[in-house]
Amino acid sequence: MEPSLMKRQVKVTKEKQKNRTESNRVKLVLITIAILYLSLLLFVPLIAIFFKAFEQGAAVYFAAITESDALSAIRLTLLTAIIVVPLNTVFGMAAAWAVTKFRFKGKQILLSLLELPFAVSPVIAGLVFVLLFSPRGVLGPWLVDHGIKIIFSVPGIIIATIFVTLPFVARELIPVMQAQGSSEEEAAVSLGAGGWQMFWRVTLPNIKWGLMYGMILCNARAIGEFGAVSVVSGRIRGMTNTMPLHVEILYNEYQFSASFAVASLMSIMAIITLIIKSIIEWKTEKQEV
Repeated sequence: MEPSLMKRQVKVTKEKQKNRTESNRVKLVLITIAILYLSLLLFVPLIAIFFKAFEQGAAVYFAAITESDALSAIRLTLLTAIIVVPLNTVFGMAAAWAVTKFRFKGKQILLSLLELPFAVSPVIAGLVFVLLFSPRGVLGPWLVDHGIKIIFSVPGIIIATIFVTLPFVARELIPVMQAQGSSEEEAAVSLGAGGWQMFWRVTLPNIKWGLMYGMILCNARAIGEFGAVSVVSGRIRGMTNTMPLHVEILYNEYQFSASFAVASLMSIMAIITLIIKSIIEWKTEKQEV
């Protein structure tokens, strides 16, 4: 081999090693920044929540989360999530099916409407529902005449939560269904499958992980929603307070240990949601491979 060619190869090898070293340094710096950032904004506050919750002992902690108003807030939060998540799941599947399987005028309008809850402040959304359903609102007199109460009651909380969590399932399913196309459904129909058979045996198995992922995100937002719910609930203690509202009330009353105790329950729910989300992401990646 010629000396000049050997020198050139040695030079190329050194450059590759140098680039690899620089790449490792950049990776290390980026990972360090990410860990510090997450520690500052996520891990430290999370540890502080549990520290403050147990600051006065386990007896005070369990007394705070088993107190009647706290139990009422927990029940209302779970009730809202139990109602909202299935409704938005059905809507999300229907919307995703319509967008991905059919061509029709107004498709872009439908997609824009799906994004509306993200564009509108939750507080503004709550005010809109107050203007619509309060006794002096647009539909208020008719509701009063028929004995229907929405604002400052459970139905108002559910409606407001449905609005703010509306896009999550649809947004997760639309890309999944677009990537899969319609070939399998068309094959099932050509073999004589009915609409429900096609959905249960072909469509649902293909979208199950995306569907579960969207439901988890919807559930997390339903449990943690504050802005819209705070406007429509009236904050009636023991009746229309969800867990976020109850935490705020306790904190404003300087019951710090009690407020952090309830907040720790929400943190536990969030951690469980994160674990389930990670499992679903792992399952999805494994399925794609």
